[in-house]
Amino acid sequence: MLVKRVEYLVKSGKFAGSREFTQIYTQITEAITSISWPKKTGKFEILPERKGNGVKPIKQKCMHFLKAKGWKLEERLNLGSRLKPGPIDAVFENPNYRKFAFEWETGNISSSHRALNKMALGMINGVLAGGILVVPSRELYQYLTDRIGNFPEIEPYFPLWKSMNIEGVLGVIEIEYDSINPKSPAIPKGTDGRALR
Repeated sequence: MLVKRVEYLVKSGKFAGSREFTQIYTQITEAITSISWPKKTGKFEILPERKGNGVKPIKQKCMHFLKAKGWKLEERLNLGSRLKPGPIDAVFENPNYRKFAFEWETGNISSSHRALNKMALGMINGVLAGGILVVPSRELYQYLTDRIGNFPEIEPYFPLWKSMNIEGVLGVIEIEYDSINPKSPAIPKGTDGRALR
């Protein structure tokens, strides 16, 4: 799988230039680029069928990679608000800085907003050193579950998060397939409530 683009909404302060953040970013990009479909092909091909592929099996491969590197999965954090948000997909802990959050979008665009807001709130309240959200590109989005959150839809709101006066790292990674292949098997869809994912 390809990392097409990285957009930093916040990147300032000591942590942003630290060896620890470099390590975190390297592990995230290695996790993404390690994802292959079909399995064990060494590249990410996709069946070019509109809304024809699921998203959860892609995320699961990434999470398994991060877990093997010591990340904690599905961790609930007290972000310092009256609302208790759902668990964060993966959290990295290091001794020198606060925790770092990682979210992989499998829901709709509202879910993307919630993920970024959750991480931003954690940074504002001193719980998180930062966070990264992964979303598909326009090219990949069309072949995935209908209405999945994606880069073009969240991009117009970037100035909102960029206007925050906080230190740390808040970023969005845009992902894409290596190639399309009409003979590739469809990525299975799971269920999330009533929606196929």
